[in-house]
Amino acid sequence: MTHQLAAIAVVVRDYDEAVGFYVGKLGFALTEDTDIGQGKRWVVVTPQGSTCRILLAKAKNEAELAAVGHQTGGRVFLFLHTDDLRRDYQRWQEQGVHFTETPRDESYGMVVVFEDLYGNKWDLIQPK
Repeated sequence: MTHQLAAIAVVVRDYDEAVGFYVGKLGFALTEDTDIGQGKRWVVVTPQGSTCRILLAKAKNEAELAAVGHQTGGRVFLFLHTDDLRRDYQRWQEQGVHFTETPRDESYGMVVVFEDLYGNKWDLIQPK
């Protein structure tokens, strides 16, 4: 038996602003955007070269809205591998992506922490 992580849900305030960030700034692909009625959409973005997708789930009540940007209590939420960290770091800085530090070398590779438009923390990693 094999398993593959297919998608991760990220709670967002607004579909279009989230697509603007993930597609417009990070360069992810808009994999799906389907209207499912009553103001709901099935919106999926995918990092280039990845098989794991991100479902952008619009908050539908106060509890979910409060979780936007805090899905892991302030810890790093997602880990994104790259083949060229310095390229992405420079390009995303030019796009206005907020980095909490400068790139650093670790035993597993080069890493830098950035935040998405809601404040969720991501590790951008260029593995050794």
